[in-house]
Amino acid sequence: MSELSLAYIFHNQQLLVNEKLELPKVETLASDLQFGSGDNVIARDLGADETIPEGWHLVSIRQLISSWSTEEFMRASRAVQLLEWRRNHKFCSHCGHETEIHPTEYAMVCPACQYRQYPRVQPCVITVITRGDNEILLAKNANNKSNMYGLIAGFVEVAETLEEAVQRETLEEVGLKLKNIRYLASQPWPFPSNLMLAFHAEYESGDIKLQEEEISDAQFFKFDQLPEIPFKGSIAHAMIMHVIQKQPI
Repeated sequence: MSELSLAYIFHNQQLLVNEKLELPKVETLASDLQFGSGDNVIARDLGADETIPEGWHLVSIRQLISSWSTEEFMRASRAVQLLEWRRNHKFCSHCGHETEIHPTEYAMVCPACQYRQYPRVQPCVITVITRGDNEILLAKNANNKSNMYGLIAGFVEVAETLEEAVQRETLEEVGLKLKNIRYLASQPWPFPSNLMLAFHAEYESGDIKLQEEEISDAQFFKFDQLPEIPFKGSIAHAMIMHVIQKQPI
């Protein structure tokens, strides 16, 4: 009998776990995505015709951020991103030929023209903006149906520095200019395949003017009068706690 592997089995952004949020152990298939030799950890997509075994259910990986350790969540993040990359690169972007899985690398190889497609991440900036010693800018996303307020964030554009992206996104979304932009930390964010790059910046000038298709509300809040903020485990929560309670990220 072959040795069982710990399995990250996904249906889109949902992961198969039991009531204790534990992963199943399964026999390895040739099509499984391996997490390095000797680890006995694999990832796979749940087949369309597969039924979920009794005692198991699908949970959004967002729900696991506050329940799992950072190491456990990061491994799940790596798994879902690699599965999505493999699923989206079944054909060569150069010649259109069907690709093959490289036996030792994370690469989808075209047997016709030898072009290799590797996993890519999308860099995003997220910024905690303070004014004075006790005010923080928080914004509500226009597509968010809850009352949660978060931080200004957006994708880095081609030929743009990270600091320029921070300035541009803030000016576009809330009409403010910033100063003293400083890097804080980063976090892989698998929705779908982003790398969040965290910055702290100080308000310089301007009045809040909303980009209404993106932001429904934005205000400077006193540190002791915060609205609902992002959940613990997200880098946004860590950034807010960093400036308000001086907690390390």
